[in-house]
Order: sequence, then structure tokens, then C-alpha cells
Amino acid sequence: MHLDISNLRKEFATTEGFITVLEDLNLQVEQGEFVCVVGASGSGKSTLLRLIAGLEQPTAGTIAVDRQPVIRPGADRGMVFQDYTLYPWMTVQKNVEFGLKLQGVDQKERREQASYHLDMVGLSDFSQSLPSQLSGGMKQRVAIARALTSRPKILLMDEPFGALDVQTKESMQQFLLELWARAGISILMITHDVQEAVFLSQRIYVMTARPGTVQAEIKVNLGSNRDSDTRQHRLFKQYQTQIMQLLTAPSVRKYETVSKA
Repeated sequence: MHLDISNLRKEFATTEGFITVLEDLNLQVEQGEFVCVVGASGSGKSTLLRLIAGLEQPTAGTIAVDRQPVIRPGADRGMVFQDYTLYPWMTVQKNVEFGLKLQGVDQKERREQASYHLDMVGLSDFSQSLPSQLSGGMKQRVAIARALTSRPKILLMDEPFGALDVQTKESMQQFLLELWARAGISILMITHDVQEAVFLSQRIYVMTARPGTVQAEIKVNLGSNRDSDTRQHRLFKQYQTQIMQLLTAPSVRKYETVSKA
């Protein structure tokens, strides 16, 4: 098991007592898989990703990557947020190099790694541009390139295309699938967009409302070559309907695995 989450629970202290955000959550990602997690607002999706990244500590349960417990942030987990988190005064090249610089990587290696990953995301010609000179989709490509420079075992993405317009979002989804195929990396992506989850992933975990837990695991059998025509496929629409029904139904605290042939 590549990423293994077992019996995860997360509580936060408030002035009115403790609030349970996640409860008895179990989730796995195999090597090279693309997995999405969907759920309503407040279901704990982003908290889950922060726990996996090591930015928060669980109240109970375990998180492990290749059997190594997650206790702090690490280079084995790359993180991409919705708001890009680029430094506006740095060039694209320097933004991508920044994480490596913090790790003490020498300048020559930093430059080579950044150039390689900028080429991978199609932004070599913009290496000396500032973030303010880029479109939203291009900024997110820079953020992805920066996350990949540390050669993580798994890329964690927190609604990375949520701020983009529909046309740019669909273009970025196609780009991400192509990048995933080339890089051979595992991806765990949080999204509230059901269509996005169906288009991108091999498996989808559907979460309940707070306290969030997994109510269903859906295996997406749409093949590996997905394009705009895939969204019109009868099976694609069936997956969408099935997930929307789960999200809008009264919360049922049970776990089921669903697969369509």
C-alpha cells in the first residue's frame, strides 16, 4: 500500500468544546494511482489533505506513506493549493527553485531541476516572467512544477482548479492527466466538482457531511485515454448521477465499494 490511512480521527478545540471534523476514516492510494476525494463543504476534505501533508496532526488513527508514519511535512509529499502560493517578486524559475533552495540543494542542481519541470509543464519560455504576467492556468502549472521538483512519491492537490473559469479548468484537467501519465506519480486530489473527479480519477472516495468519513468508494472504469468526448459518454453521466445521489442523500454511516462495468 502506497498511502494508507487507517481509522483517522481529527478534533478541533473551540470555545464551545471539541468539534469532530473527521471520524473513522479509512483510505488508500496505490503506487501510480489517481484518486479523488469528493464531499460537501465542511466535510473535512481540506483537513484530510493537511493531515496527509503533515501540516496537522491527527487526534487518532494513522497515516503512512510506504509504511513510514507521517508525522511532519516531507519531500515525499508534494502539495498544490487552489491559490497558487507563488511569490510575486520572484521569477517563475526562482519560484520553482525555491523549495529546493530551502532543502540546501546547490544552485546548479536547482536550476537543472526547475528547468526540467518547467519544460514538463510547458512553461520553459516563461521562466523569466513574473507571476503577474501569467494567466491563472499558467500560475497553477508553475505551482505543480514547483511541487514536482522535490520528486515526491505522491502529489496532494487541494481543489487546484477551483478558481479557474470553465474552459481553462477543462484544459488544465486534460493537462494534468497527460502530466500524470508522463511523470508516473501518484495523485490524491480534493475537489467539490463531481464532473472533475469522474474525468480525472481511477477511484473516487465520497465523504459524508461532518464528521467526515468515507461513505463510498467508486471505481471509475472509463479507460486511460480520456478527452472531451469522454464527458459525453453514458457511463460518465451515470457516475456523476451516482455520486450526486450519495452527496445529497441523508448521511448514512456505512462504507461501500461500487464499480460499474
